Amino acid sequence: MTSTDQPPTDAMDRMIAQWRRERPDLDLEAMAIFGRLGRLTAHLGAAIDRTFAARGLQRGEYDVLAALRRSGEPFSLTPSALSDTLMLSRAGMTNRLDRLESAGLINRRHNQQDRRSMHIDLTPAGLQLVDETTTAHVANETQLLAGLSADQRLSLNDLARTLLGQFEQA
Repeated sequence: MTSTDQPPTDAMDRMIAQWRRERPDLDLEAMAIFGRLGRLTAHLGAAIDRTFAARGLQRGEYDVLAALRRSGEPFSLTPSALSDTLMLSRAGMTNRLDRLESAGLINRRHNQQDRRSMHIDLTPAGLQLVDETTTAHVANETQLLAGLSADQRLSLNDLARTLLGQFEQA
């Protein structure tokens, strides 16, 4: 669809029309984009969370398991490396680790060279669960984007990368 085509009317179109009526002096393009992004985040987030919940996980717990899995064998990271990777406070990380350890999905192990340091290891049960969940998660995300053509998905990915780059430049 090109910018000259009329997209389907959605809730944001109705809200923007109301704002245009009340505040015709404002350029509301950014509001429409952010409104749609926010509404998409809510809808897509709920659909993604259902995939995790069906496997007994919360999104944050999956994030920890996935970070360990992506790290490669031996699937082990320090709590601080996990916190940095997931942009999470140390306290928030401790709560997640406690739940995952109680479920038998991770083990905490003291560093033999430095007893003050600890490693978080993915257990065989954790490895199996994260692999099964990731397979379902990727299939779910693919399905959630099924309404877009291949070109639209590429464009959306490129646009998101450009915008995200403004915030996460190395």
